[in-house]
Amino acid sequence: MLMDRIDNEYFAELGIIGTSGCEEMVKRISDYIGGWRGVLKPDYVLNTSFPRFSSGEAKAVLNKSARGKDIFIINDCFNYGVKYNMRGYEVPMSPDDHFQDLKRTISALGGKASRITVVQPMLYEGRQHGRSTRESLDCAIALNELVDLGVKNIVTFDAHDDRMRNAVPFHNFDNLMPHYQMIKAFFNTVDHASLQNLMIISPDEGAINRGMYYSSVLGAKLGMFYKKRDYSVVKQGRNPIIAHEYLGDDVTGRDVIIVDDIVSSGDSFLHISEKLKERGAGRIFGFTTFGLFCNGLEIFDKYYEQGMFDAVFTTNSIYNAPELLARPWHREVDVTKYIAYYIEALNRNKSLNLLLDPTKKINDLLSKIK
Repeated sequence: MLMDRIDNEYFAELGIIGTSGCEEMVKRISDYIGGWRGVLKPDYVLNTSFPRFSSGEAKAVLNKSARGKDIFIINDCFNYGVKYNMRGYEVPMSPDDHFQDLKRTISALGGKASRITVVQPMLYEGRQHGRSTRESLDCAIALNELVDLGVKNIVTFDAHDDRMRNAVPFHNFDNLMPHYQMIKAFFNTVDHASLQNLMIISPDEGAINRGMYYSSVLGAKLGMFYKKRDYSVVKQGRNPIIAHEYLGDDVTGRDVIIVDDIVSSGDSFLHISEKLKERGAGRIFGFTTFGLFCNGLEIFDKYYEQGMFDAVFTTNSIYNAPELLARPWHREVDVTKYIAYYIEALNRNKSLNLLLDPTKKINDLLSKIK
């Protein structure tokens, strides 16, 4: 009877694998799905280990059979909290290391799975999505490597450039946006947040589509900054920003939300916050899918103490260090249930329309707030 139910309702028996650092997220996803299916002790997780030789070389070992299963692999390439020993040194795993573990996992499956889906919350090499002069096309290469290894579906969050799907045109590529989760977290945690006093700011022209979406669903005014760069100089792989020029309506006294996909160094967010304060903005918040904070948290502490911003919202789709979670200005937005919904829908061969376009859920939420 159980097999009849699986054959009739599901693509295949579900199996979820987490690469290094994703163990807690995978367990929570499994628990969500088990709860929806009425399974008291869900057993969807295929435990996988990644032992290493003293030279630093590694392998993936599946500790449970994957034969015939619908496999979902969760891969956080930006979890620098995972470390390994090599020649007596403790080495933090780089994005390259995590991506290699993903490929090792697919290899360990040995072609026995019915279907493989890779859930990579922040797309590996997603910021190297195009070519200028003599540069490598790393994201396109990585996506083609995955499909060559047999991956059928690739899902990510808030891709830096959604056109990367064109690199694998004959395979499914889903780009989930955490808009609903961000808005819900904002109104649940910010006192006296008002739709009438809200303004959305795009930090540059590249993020304008995100800004336009938030502006439309919230009925808030939209402004943006234009980044003036010095294209004659390259520092840390990019042209340095000379100035931020503001384009938009008056921000005086308004609550402002700056929307972007990534906080890397944080320079742009902090500089724009300072500029907005000079223009009389009220409270300033950041909506950022991925909080990398590559240059440390101290500069954010300083700006927060000076009253330059009030909070930064980032998702838990990638690793958030304990010291970040402890900061008074940080708000973590949980997207684990969103990923579980996606896996459940795909495993059941159900439509993903409502997941990919959360506008209805946002409208329902806002009607309650109003």
